Amino acid sequence: MGGMLSNPLAPQARPDGSFDPSRVALYMVTSAKTKYEPQEFAAKYAGSRPVLVVCTDDGKMEMANGKVFNSGNHPVEMFVPMLHFQDAGFDFDIATVNGGAVVLEEWAFPRDDDSVKKLHERLQDKLKAPKKLSDIPSLENYAAVFIPGGHGSMVNLPFSPDLGRLLREAHETGKPTVTLCHGPAALLSTKKGSADQSEGELEFAYRGYKATCFTDRTDGITPSLGYLPGQMPWKCQSALEAEGMKMINSAETGDVFRDRELITGDSPYAAHDLGMRAAPLLVKYALDNKL
Repeated sequence: MGGMLSNPLAPQARPDGSFDPSRVALYMVTSAKTKYEPQEFAAKYAGSRPVLVVCTDDGKMEMANGKVFNSGNHPVEMFVPMLHFQDAGFDFDIATVNGGAVVLEEWAFPRDDDSVKKLHERLQDKLKAPKKLSDIPSLENYAAVFIPGGHGSMVNLPFSPDLGRLLREAHETGKPTVTLCHGPAALLSTKKGSADQSEGELEFAYRGYKATCFTDRTDGITPSLGYLPGQMPWKCQSALEAEGMKMINSAETGDVFRDRELITGDSPYAAHDLGMRAAPLLVKYALDNKL
């Protein structure tokens, strides 16, 4: 047992029985600082409608082998785009499926990034006591929707009828919808009807859209590095493609892509560019629609 625990490629067991990534995986894919640099946008938002940030309140992902990955929202994928939205004049409301506290992949937190730490601290009250998605009647009072990634975004968001209702509204009204990495899996919620399932499954709102996301190929490789404690229970890319989306990336290189109101990034490497490119689009939408 001691040998297994000392293996740098072994996922790291936690007291609750779940697993963090291995020491090798953490060395390879996490960083103490991000690429964020403050931007001076040509136009800024001066109104009062916030961006709705939809997060997970359940970070425990059971893998195909029964082991549980200690996941959540990836802090770089969450806070770096939000820093750019903040630079462009926006504030935030945060919501989760059950109204529970936002769960972050704390093992990926950029500990030496003062900008991320400051925003994280400012949002503590909203992170600990977010809105419940079912308590949000519509997106009328919001400027945009942002869904951060992290494997935790695949746990309950794709199955939420309330998120599906709000995303269908965003789709129908052209409201900017920003997401990255595994966050696009949450778009599958648009298939969900009413909470009592009386409506059955609905048509997927983003059929025919092009986007980027974390690839199935890489998710299949990462268990060999100890990033995941087993193979995925289901895959983000193939699930979206099965519903008629086209994923344009074949690896994680920081790609960002826009198709109509949907703005996507492929991984944490895309967080900075996603924020930079999306923020002016959010401002333009808000100004054009007099929000």
